[in-house]
Amino acid sequence: MRIIPGLTAILLCSLWAQKPGSPVVIDGTEVLRVYTGAAPFSPEARAADIRSRIEKIGDTSSHPEISIKNLPSQNVTAVAAGSVYIMLVTNADAEAAGAPRDELAARYALAIQKALESYRDQHTLVSYVVASGKTLLAWAAFVLLCWLLKRGLDWLGQRISLWFQRETKTRQVRGFGLILWRRASLLALSLLKVVVVLFLLSQFSLLISFSFSQFPQTAGISTTLIDYLRLTFGGIGRSVLDYLPKGGFVVIVCVISFYLLQVLKVLARAIEHSDVTVPGIHPEMALPTYQLARILVIVFALVVSFPYLPGGQSEAFKGVSIFLGVLISIGSGSSVGNVLAGITLTYMRPYRAGDRVQFGDTIGDVLEKSLLVTRLRTIKNVEVVIPNSTILGGMIQNFSAMARNRGLILHTTVTIGYDAPWRQVHELMIRAAQNTEGILIEPVPFVLQTALNDFNISYQLNAFTDRPNEFEFIYSRLHQNIQDSFNKAGVEIMSPNYFALRDGNTVTTPEADRPPHYQPPSFRVNS
Repeated sequence: MRIIPGLTAILLCSLWAQKPGSPVVIDGTEVLRVYTGAAPFSPEARAADIRSRIEKIGDTSSHPEISIKNLPSQNVTAVAAGSVYIMLVTNADAEAAGAPRDELAARYALAIQKALESYRDQHTLVSYVVASGKTLLAWAAFVLLCWLLKRGLDWLGQRISLWFQRETKTRQVRGFGLILWRRASLLALSLLKVVVVLFLLSQFSLLISFSFSQFPQTAGISTTLIDYLRLTFGGIGRSVLDYLPKGGFVVIVCVISFYLLQVLKVLARAIEHSDVTVPGIHPEMALPTYQLARILVIVFALVVSFPYLPGGQSEAFKGVSIFLGVLISIGSGSSVGNVLAGITLTYMRPYRAGDRVQFGDTIGDVLEKSLLVTRLRTIKNVEVVIPNSTILGGMIQNFSAMARNRGLILHTTVTIGYDAPWRQVHELMIRAAQNTEGILIEPVPFVLQTALNDFNISYQLNAFTDRPNEFEFIYSRLHQNIQDSFNKAGVEIMSPNYFALRDGNTVTTPEADRPPHYQPPSFRVNS
């Protein structure tokens, strides 16, 4: 039974490392072995020359018979193909092989005869066509296998996901248990994919080896993918092994840090979606807290691993590290201040994305809150970027914080003369607020009389809204309704103040509160 040339080459590679001499390999198969050199040729050069002669004879159209010829004058035995000498067997060869010279030459002649017959059979057009057909069929089968595994993996993944969903609903899994179930389903799918990928890699390796073994020109390199990787990365592997006494500690630190970050990330996502409740950490604080924890874990891992890194103890490495540290400390003073302010604001929770806030003279909606800056969109649709240190050092007004539960109080002041009854003024202002879109019916709007001025009274209207991001439009509608309400009632708004000529003898008391048949006093003129 014929052995696959690729497998033969693999076996021969292991034998070459153990047996002395240089092999003569034709199409991936060892024909004979040269044990000694012949001046000025080394065993390797003799083996290469013999292989070249065998291939030249195989490429010719003639088929000479392989024979041996004893040459006493030269004290050698020749292996020849007709009149062409293929090789000379010396006494040194016979002694190294442990056999008589003529017997060794006869063995070589028989091996060369078989190698030539095999060479001629494998280098015909028919053999190339057959080899090409086998290779194409093998690759087509591999592609079909990949497609079937892909479809099967998708189907099985859907089944696993549905099974986990059904089980979580049946068992009524909530909170952290739900997260574990989700991670278990993802882990099961990942393990399944890893198994499939490893299986396909092994099949791909065998397919490469099979394809190379079908053609005589590549039969000698028909090794598996694993062997190729071993030969290619063998030096790297040896270097890693030499570094293991120190590198193992670095690897362990990296692995522990990686999985710790994964756990913290899952926990942060769970807190953000309210699947898990942790006292003192609100959902909007989950991701910023995870970012800070990730920085701390990475910095800690670097500090611990630094002495064990290659070249970590060298003076040059230490000098560069100190230089970079000085540059960072000098050039990042304001940035560090903003980061610290951002961390403080994160845990103060004075505002969040979407809130209507006021920083100094700037009013707008929060677009983004990061560790360095906060971005606002003003009521005029202008984006403003404010450093966190500036925000932390000033006053922050959040119009949305209380509006979520109790409503934001919008207030405006009008001045009315003393001749208008205050109860009527209250009623007109409350009615105007209730007719304004965006003002809440409950709690009921109310009016405060804030000042008794020289010429008028200040009435402050207070109304609740749950739309803090629209208060500029609500204010506009409220002022319009106040004007309409007072104009329809015939009550004069004394803002702005103005001067008018009037009868000063008439009291400013409301007409309903004046005595019956009241008549203003007349002017008295003395002669």
